[in-house]
Amino acid sequence: MEIAKSKEPGQMLNWVDIQKMKYSWNVACEAMRLAPPSQIGFTIPKGWKACWSVHSTHKNPAYFPNPEKFDPRRFEGNGPAPYTFVPFGGGPRMCPGKEYARLEILVFMHNLVTKFKWSKLIPNEKVVYKPNPIPESGLPIRLHPHEI
Repeated sequence: MEIAKSKEPGQMLNWVDIQKMKYSWNVACEAMRLAPPSQIGFTIPKGWKACWSVHSTHKNPAYFPNPEKFDPRRFEGNGPAPYTFVPFGGGPRMCPGKEYARLEILVFMHNLVTKFKWSKLIPNEKVVYKPNPIPESGLPIRLHPHEI
């Protein structure tokens, strides 16, 4: 909201604004830690396949104490140890679109938070696992525009 309040009505975000959104990025990272966007598999010997789960790494209490708790502060300072938080891969196989995704996520979050309030249409919607946890009916919401 600090960035939104510093803008004139209708003025767009700029690169400097995006760089200031550190806590918002921490929130996005924590959301991706709890529900990773991808799975990775490697072929071992011919005919065998072993899969490594990003989910199991992101929920490992050795790297993320109290792993089921939503805590964006995990990403402050230097953040998690290398290769323990990998929603975009790591090393030479890091997703080339990571920074573009970061930009899109932050702009989306900023606009959602500053321009809308929302309410869940199904307050106690069940979560199903297919294989990742998702709301059973897709988490329908009602958006309500609001002023800053």
